[in-house]
Amino acid sequence: MSLKKYLFLMVLATVLCWAAWLFVLFFINPKGAGIVGLTFFYLSLFLGLLGMFSVLGFAVRYLFKRTEFTYRQVKAAFRQGAMFSLLLTSSLFLQSQRLLVWWNMILFVALLAVVEYFFLSEEERKYGVGIEKQEEQ
Repeated sequence: MSLKKYLFLMVLATVLCWAAWLFVLFFINPKGAGIVGLTFFYLSLFLGLLGMFSVLGFAVRYLFKRTEFTYRQVKAAFRQGAMFSLLLTSSLFLQSQRLLVWWNMILFVALLAVVEYFFLSEEERKYGVGIEKQEEQ
C-alpha cells in the first residue's frame, strides 16, 4: 500500500470514528443503553484518538525530519498513537469509575514507557540501528 493511500484511508477512518463517537455521545442514553452503549462510547473514542494521533505523529515526523519515510516510521507513529490513545481512554474510564489517582497514572505511564522501550530495543536488534540513527546516516 502506498503512503498516500494509507494516509487517505487513515484520515477517512478517523473521520468516521469521530462521527460514530459524536453519534454515541449525542444520541445514545448511557443509562438506557447499559454496557453496550458504554462499550461503543469508549471503543469509538479510542479508535478516533488512535487515528488522530497516528496521523499527527506521522505529520510531525514528516515536518521536522524531512527524510524519506519507511514502513517502520509509519508503524512507530501508529504504535505510539495507540499507546497514547490507550492512556487517554483508560484514564477516562478510570475517572468514570472514580478510580483515577495520580499513582495509577504514574504506573500506567511507566508501563507504556517500558513497552515502548521494548519495541525500540527489538527494532534496534532487528535492524542494527534505531530509526533516528538511521535517518542521520
